[in-house]
Amino acid sequence: MPTVNVYDLNGQVVGEMELSEKVFGAPINVSLLHQAVVAFEANQRSGRAQTKTRAQVRGGGRKPWRQKGTGRARAGTTRAPHWRHGGVVFGPHPRDFSLEFPRKMRRAALRQALSAKLRDHEFTVVQNLALPEAKTKQVVELISKLELGNNVLFVTATPEEHLKLSTRNFQDMKATTAQSLNVYNLLKYHRLVFDQNAVQAVEEVFGR
Repeated sequence: MPTVNVYDLNGQVVGEMELSEKVFGAPINVSLLHQAVVAFEANQRSGRAQTKTRAQVRGGGRKPWRQKGTGRARAGTTRAPHWRHGGVVFGPHPRDFSLEFPRKMRRAALRQALSAKLRDHEFTVVQNLALPEAKTKQVVELISKLELGNNVLFVTATPEEHLKLSTRNFQDMKATTAQSLNVYNLLKYHRLVFDQNAVQAVEEVFGR
């Protein structure tokens, strides 16, 4: 059973925590992780891009000039696709990009992503991530003491408003909850920082 050190907000080791072998010791299937990321990104697409065909563009009801005798090419409408302000032939229209990803596969991918982070020493457990106040300086000090770098995903069991507000000024940092975890975020951020309650919450759900 894998074991990790537990740190406090000052970067000091305050204990050890045993992790579930089912959640943090899963064999890694790169293909499954790829499927999970593709499905997540596809499901984020709104699919609202829309262009108008020649039938939908306003105007163009009158024939621009007579059929014969002008020396110009025949034209029946100014909204034909080759005209300026004309319709679009093969442009995008609203569609559903979402992909189905079964729950068993999704949970297996989450376990594998967590296992990969632990294996690569990119997983850190902090006793409690409840900051006393919402200040960016506190997060800067925390990542400095724990030597985390600037690409970090903080995970708590319940929403921590101070932590969320303290990390929003950083482009490569995010605070989320155990319930909102997804494979995309687990792999996107270089370091994962869980509080103890978040680890327990993840093990309860994904360790069954």
